[in-house]
Amino acid sequence: MSGIFHPIDGVTYCAPDLAQRYFASNAWYDITLGDALRASAARVPERPAYLSDEATLSFATLDQRSERLGAALLELGLRPGDRAIFQMGTNVDTVVALMGAYKAGVVPVCAVPQYREVEIGQLASQSNARAYFVQADFSAFDLVGFARQMMDRHASVEHLLVARGRVGHEAVAGSRAIDRLIDDMPLERARAVLADIQIGSEDVLSFQLSGGTTGVPKIIPRFHAEYIGHSLAWMRHIGMTEHSRMIWSLPLLHNAGQLYVLASTVASGMTTVLMPRVDIARMLTLIEMHRVTHGLSIGPVAPQMIAYKDIAKHDLTSLQLFGTMSRADSLEAHLGVPCFNLYGTTEGLLMGAGAHLAPDLRHHTQGLSGCEDDEIRVLAPGTDTPVEDGTPGELCFRGPSSLRGYFNAPEATAQTLTPDGFVRTGDMVTAKVIDGVRCFAFEGRLRDNINRGGEKIGCEEVEAFVSHHPAVADAKLVAMPDPVFGERACVYLVLRPGQPAPSVGELGAFLVSHGLAKFKCPERIEIIDEFPVTRVGKVDKASLRSAIAGRVASETALAASARPQPAREDA
Repeated sequence: MSGIFHPIDGVTYCAPDLAQRYFASNAWYDITLGDALRASAARVPERPAYLSDEATLSFATLDQRSERLGAALLELGLRPGDRAIFQMGTNVDTVVALMGAYKAGVVPVCAVPQYREVEIGQLASQSNARAYFVQADFSAFDLVGFARQMMDRHASVEHLLVARGRVGHEAVAGSRAIDRLIDDMPLERARAVLADIQIGSEDVLSFQLSGGTTGVPKIIPRFHAEYIGHSLAWMRHIGMTEHSRMIWSLPLLHNAGQLYVLASTVASGMTTVLMPRVDIARMLTLIEMHRVTHGLSIGPVAPQMIAYKDIAKHDLTSLQLFGTMSRADSLEAHLGVPCFNLYGTTEGLLMGAGAHLAPDLRHHTQGLSGCEDDEIRVLAPGTDTPVEDGTPGELCFRGPSSLRGYFNAPEATAQTLTPDGFVRTGDMVTAKVIDGVRCFAFEGRLRDNINRGGEKIGCEEVEAFVSHHPAVADAKLVAMPDPVFGERACVYLVLRPGQPAPSVGELGAFLVSHGLAKFKCPERIEIIDEFPVTRVGKVDKASLRSAIAGRVASETALAASARPQPAREDA
């Protein structure tokens, strides 16, 4: 049912006349994600929704377990519109937890398990979350104990929900086991409880997170109608149907995971294979075993796949298309399967290319949007002036799924949106026309951040933490090229007089002890007497990036030349 039944203060909603236009064009679907699952479960109850090495979850089972959990959350005292922080991995338990929250109208704050005091503290304060979902066995780190500590600091968080916990977790941590909540809720009562609440298709579905130059997470509200429309449009764009099979080994809580493999699976009735972590040999085995048709890589998957030497051992004849952030030409040559470069931003734009489009377009651009209502402009950086096709400029867009305002952040919103509502991505692209199709080639970023395998690292945030180290007078963080993750973080340090430089390990331990997530820690240190500056006196980060890129290239070439060469037989 269209409409906003549970408005949240601080959320910017779509104007009613524009919303009706999107419903009319089928860019939005007038259904909630919970009702979409109910419809898929009624139509294909025994079809696997999710497959993994641990479990097979049919649509009927997913529907029933999420009904029972959703009702249990309401009986705990949570209400539609309440927020809940999620720190869980890529598995069927996360799917059930998310769908239970969605059916109850509880809004997940989609963090990742690697976040620590800094990020979770900011998110708890910003979102005023009332609940906290964690996966107990995600890693050796005690997420349950950590969540309990964060709850002690943030009084709004009242409920701790634990998946995959060991016996005794409830008593020790004062938490509730998700499986027990489900088991204690009869299905009939669950359906009766959920029938008493109304959720509109224009209500908030989830709080997704956007990285930025400061590292402070900005919250992006996403909505039932637009999220389902966005996901199904993407499926059509790359040639997927309910009979397709997707494989996914990256975070499920990322916007990409939610769009590509949660909303799409639930709304269309297709099957997705889940992997808790990247393992190329296992991935290829699962593709063969489950006859996977489509795969997507954000971050390290494609480079590791290209480096995998035993590709011929696997039957990949079911694969129809594989997407990656870059190097689609190399991946296609390696796999023998059509591949394409993709682009996505949590602020609401997805671009890619189906197998039917020209190889030049698939390999050397990021493709185009699959939504006809999306408007894309390429603007001269720092202006509202469009540039000609063939000239690099900032990628800007407006459409059915585009950001209308960060949650409770008017200043950040004003910096990101043009006066007429286009989202400034901070990414440079060149518009091209290939075989009559207007597409966009990625040229680089304007903003000061690092993309480490799909995880965004705000340089200013890390620099501020590093500068608190007793040996450091000043610090500048830049991206250095990496064959697996695309980019890693290198920090240039100006040391205090007489102070020894910390090692990478020592600096990382210092930063983690101060609450920074481990994946944000610099992975290389360069000592410098002073930072280079531009003609106007600003630190020349381009020069620092160029210097470390050159050094990495030289070291790689030197290492290659030092490796023993195979013996050659003279003719």
